[in-house]
Amino acid sequence: MTSVHDLTYDLLRRHGVTNGLGNPGSNELPFLKDFPSDFRHFLCLREGVAVGMADGYAQATGKPGLINLHSAAGTGNGMGALANAWNCHTPLMTPD
Repeated sequence: MTSVHDLTYDLLRRHGVTNGLGNPGSNELPFLKDFPSDFRHFLCLREGVAVGMADGYAQATGKPGLINLHSAAGTGNGMGALANAWNCHTPLMTPD
């Protein structure tokens, strides 16, 4: 039986999303466990930086930017950059 973990990565692949940026916390570690070799994750030291980089990536490539932030505090810390990306109509997604 295929796991949700595998289905998620397959779905991302089908949409051409193989790069992710983030500052994940302990809640997000299952998503990064057994990380596929055809994906790249860029660890950022601050949530706002991760969102800003994903925003720039999405605008430059036309592909959705994948962001992986800690579910509570991380999302709050990245909120300003998320609001900016929303106002720019940037396609961003997060598995959180």
